[in-house]
Amino acid sequence: MTIDLTSEQDQLRDAVRALGRRYGHGYFVEKAKAGEHTTELWAEAGRLGYLGVNIPTEYGGGGGGITELAIVCEELAAAGCPLLLLVVSPAIAATVIARHGTEEQRKRHLPGLADGSAKIVFAITEPEAGSNFHRLGTAARRDGDDWLLNGRKCYISGVDEAGHVLVVARTEDSSTGKLKPALFIVPTDAAGLTRSKLDMEIVSPENQFLLYLDDVRVPADALVGESLDAGLPALFSGLNPERITVAAMGAGTGRYAIERASEYTATRKVWGGRSIGSHQGVSHPLAHAAVQVELARLMIQKAATLYDAGRDLEAGVAGNMAKYAAGEAAALAVDTAVQALGGAGMTTEYGVATLLGAVRAGRIAPVSREMILNFVAQHVLGQEKSY
Repeated sequence: MTIDLTSEQDQLRDAVRALGRRYGHGYFVEKAKAGEHTTELWAEAGRLGYLGVNIPTEYGGGGGGITELAIVCEELAAAGCPLLLLVVSPAIAATVIARHGTEEQRKRHLPGLADGSAKIVFAITEPEAGSNFHRLGTAARRDGDDWLLNGRKCYISGVDEAGHVLVVARTEDSSTGKLKPALFIVPTDAAGLTRSKLDMEIVSPENQFLLYLDDVRVPADALVGESLDAGLPALFSGLNPERITVAAMGAGTGRYAIERASEYTATRKVWGGRSIGSHQGVSHPLAHAAVQVELARLMIQKAATLYDAGRDLEAGVAGNMAKYAAGEAAALAVDTAVQALGGAGMTTEYGVATLLGAVRAGRIAPVSREMILNFVAQHVLGQEKSY
């Protein structure tokens, strides 16, 4: 693995950074507090090709990989615009459809995902099972040529912005009688699909929802892939990109917070003629946070490189580690920035406390730090499974 980006990746990073800074954190917060979406930024990013960097060229994308999409996620977050739906639509849905969908599904959905004119969100988490797909309650059963879906989902991001939702359900294998996961592309206006908005203590333009599926009827071609055998590999193909891009968004948020705090502490003077940043009690915590963010960025790059090389098992380990490292680093960076700014850090104007809720959630979702530690203990350290 090289730590150097290609010239094309460098150009992508510079271009996305410039776009993000034209909008900035003020735009992000204004939209969130008004109950609106970052429609303008999303549309422009789509027109410029940034939303589809990981989608094959034959479907209107850039032909790159998760490395390129992680760059987009990180740089927009580093500009103060962490867009959660980048993780949900291009990273999860587009990857699942590109790798495991039928050719008709790829032709139907990928061009819109690539140019930003369409969004597909992802529904796996449930009130009882969490994201443990072994215990999912949402079930799909055959009814003639169609499928009927029943169940509940929670913490589903951006349903109000999307035309479709990728639903993870369980089906019964007729040959073995065992339950197996299957993914369905369901229109968000389908009969029997209803939603309820969750009130969250997070400043974000993207909303979270409870979903209720009551005999939601979808045609046979809503099933991702040619058969039920595609379900499990399709599900796993979306989880590593999810973790890597969430980590990239966290690293970018950490960079943003440290940059804001460093600008403030380098110029703020309250004790004589020296800046407050000249005092180690202020500068050392910021430096420590910067080190943690940079270490997380290296692990993100490793995870993305492994994933794009098709080394899925190694990418799973690295992706989990990257998500853990970035979640911890982002939370540390934002909290340290608030502390360095003092009272100013809690104001909307200085733009760091507005990120407290999001980075705290990053230590929980899409997989908690504790479950990542369980994973590492079991699969890297060879320890007995504890749950």
